[in-house]
Amino acid sequence: MGLMTPLATPSVDHDVELDIASRVDPARPWQTVVWDDPVNLMSYVAHVFREYFGLARAEAERLMLAVHNEGHAVVAQGAREQMELHAQAMHDYGLWATVRQAPA
Repeated sequence: MGLMTPLATPSVDHDVELDIASRVDPARPWQTVVWDDPVNLMSYVAHVFREYFGLARAEAERLMLAVHNEGHAVVAQGAREQMELHAQAMHDYGLWATVRQAPA
């Protein structure tokens, strides 16, 4: 019977794992960010914010103008799962949205 060689195990770069883990701080909230796009009218974006989030007209328009003028706006902040639901809802309305952890 020949010599058996151990199966090769993939090497793990623990520094990379630690770097990734350090980027996600469970104490920091998550955010839903809506991004500017060349398709949707500003009035429609404000309408979506009012309808979905139940915002007053002035707040919906403030956020819509931030999206338009600054390229994006944080429209909600909280638990990651809820922010992912909000982002999916924005997609369902045809808006471009992402989820990120709030800056430290």
